[in-house]
Amino acid sequence: MVVIRLSRGGAKKRPFYNIVVSDSRERRDGRFIERVGFYNPMASGGEQPLRVAVDRVSYWTSVGARLSPTVTRLVDQAKTAAA
Repeated sequence: MVVIRLSRGGAKKRPFYNIVVSDSRERRDGRFIERVGFYNPMASGGEQPLRVAVDRVSYWTSVGARLSPTVTRLVDQAKTAAA
């Protein structure tokens, strides 16, 4: 099954997450199919905390991909911010 989830990056105590489309059998930070955005919970100043390619997420969900609960929340935030 294809899943859209967070992949952790960044340094210790400074998390940075990529929103990726991957096979559910792959490791959390392993191989992925496509990167559709990022989430930076430690963003400060002029940095952008969240960016999501909503059109790509809607494409992947239309072909059967599932969203993790956290990604669902982040996509909803991105949609309300864009509107």
